[in-house]
Amino acid sequence: MNAPLRINEALLIADRAFQPLQCVAWAPQDGNGELSLAIIDRTYTRISSKQIPSSAYSDPQQLAHLLEQARAELSEEGYTLQSWSMPH
Repeated sequence: MNAPLRINEALLIADRAFQPLQCVAWAPQDGNGELSLAIIDRTYTRISSKQIPSSAYSDPQQLAHLLEQARAELSEEGYTLQSWSMPH
């Protein structure tokens, strides 16, 4: 996947990256181009938040790297995530 990602594609990829946890992703309407992620556990508690600049979420390799980093942080905190890899 070398073509730049649109925000909707990045949202779907982020959602799948954190299963079985829930990832709520949105683009704030202030026009700064960031993608905001909130990772929520089964008790509906926010356990992690990330802001991803448009330059990173539009680049599949940068997005994959940032999502892998976030997944590693959650794993270190004791959360078990399903296996995941960046779609091609």
